[in-house]
Amino acid sequence: MDALIYLIPIALGLGGLGLGAFLWSMKNGQYDDLDGAAHRILLDDDE
Repeated sequence: MDALIYLIPIALGLGGLGLGAFLWSMKNGQYDDLDGAAHRILLDDDE
């Protein structure tokens, strides 16, 4: 039971860190063009 005193704050901290990274990537436009990469692989740039 004493381990929960350490594990719960660590789990909440890591969850908050993951949420912060997700929100940061949303703010920087990481998910704006999801279809662009799928179509870009079909284009031939070796002209």
